[in-house]
Amino acid sequence: MTIAADVRQPAVAGIFYAGTARELRDDVGTYMRGAVPPAVPGTIIGLVVPHAGYMYSGATAAHAYALLKGLAVDACILVGPSHQEYFSGVSVYPGTAYATPLGRTAIDTDLRNALLAHSPIVRASVQGHRGEHSLEVQLPFIQSVLPDVPILPLVMGEQSPAHCFALGEALGAVARGLTVVLIASSDLSHFHTSAEARARDADVITLIEQYNTADLMTHIDTRECEACGGGPIVAVMTAAHLLGARRATILHACNSGDITGDIDRVVGYCSAALWKAA
Repeated sequence: MTIAADVRQPAVAGIFYAGTARELRDDVGTYMRGAVPPAVPGTIIGLVVPHAGYMYSGATAAHAYALLKGLAVDACILVGPSHQEYFSGVSVYPGTAYATPLGRTAIDTDLRNALLAHSPIVRASVQGHRGEHSLEVQLPFIQSVLPDVPILPLVMGEQSPAHCFALGEALGAVARGLTVVLIASSDLSHFHTSAEARARDADVITLIEQYNTADLMTHIDTRECEACGGGPIVAVMTAAHLLGARRATILHACNSGDITGDIDRVVGYCSAALWKAA
C-alpha cells in the first residue's frame, strides 16, 4: 500500500455506533451531557475505557472522555486488543489517519517512528487494524473533545505479561517530555449472569483502583479475572506510572444487563482515570 496516502476507513460505523455524522455527533453529545464523573484532583495521564456498542457502553466511556474537555494535549496513545486476528507482538497502523463519519484523525508519525525505533515488539502493519473495533469506537469521542489532537493507534496481538510490561515501558520512554493521554480500550467479563459478572469485575476494578499492575497482570494471565483488553490496561498503567501517575479513580462501572434488562448473559464495563497529583 502507499503509506503516505493510506487512511484507515471505518469498519463498524452503523454497527457499534451511528453511521452518519449528524447522528453520531448527536449521540456522542447526549452521552457527554449525561456524564458526571467524579472529580480528579490532578493531571490526567491515562484512561481505561470500554469498547462495546455505544448503546451498551457509551455512557461509561463518556465519563472518561468528559475529563479531557479543554485539555492541551500533544497526542492520544490508544492501546486495544485484537478481536479478529492473532499475531505476535504489537501493531501500529502504518498510514496517515483513522477515519470515522466525523472525519479524519491524523496519526502522530513522529511518535510512531520513535516507538518503532525504541521497541522490537512493535511493528508497522495493518494486521489487527483492518476490522478491529476496539480503537475505532474511541475515535468519535476523541474527535469531539480533542478535535485536533493526533493519535498513535496500537493493537496488541499478544497479551503475554512480557509484552504488556515491555510495551508500557516503551510508551513511557517515548512519551517522556510530551503531554499525552494514554487510553486503554477494554471491556471486562463476558457472558456470565449479572451477579457473577459484578463479582468477577470487582477484582479488576479493585486492582486498577489500587494501581496494582503486578497482581492485575497475574490475575488476567491465570484467568482469575476477565478483561478482553487486560493487556492494554496493564501496558497503559505501566506507561502512565512512568509518566508520573500514581493514583487511579474509577469513574463509572456497569454491565449490559443494566441497560437491556437481560441479566443472564452480560458484558461488564468500567472507565477509570490514571492521574498524577497536582
